[in-house]
Amino acid sequence: MANRHTIILMQTSQNRSTRTFMDYESISQAMDGICALYERKLRELSPAMRNITYDIEDLYNFIDGLADMSALVYDHSIQAYLPNDRQWIRQRMFSHLRKLAH
Repeated sequence: MANRHTIILMQTSQNRSTRTFMDYESISQAMDGICALYERKLRELSPAMRNITYDIEDLYNFIDGLADMSALVYDHSIQAYLPNDRQWIRQRMFSHLRKLAH
């Protein structure tokens, strides 16, 4: 499960021109990428802050505040990408951050 190529599809606003994607070598790297995206957003909003802190609810609010976010995860057994919704991303994010905390 660790090395499953993952593509994050996202749209930041209702404007279709904000559609973009990010691809990662694993689900874990994709979760790190979403955190980094959120942290960049926080730095843009508060450039004077040296240390940025947030909790899981803040991250969930960021994910939910996007017009759209989903993940395509490669499944080697069927040699295809399987779609996953925002709720799946939230669940994986929780598991990922819990592992990092321990």
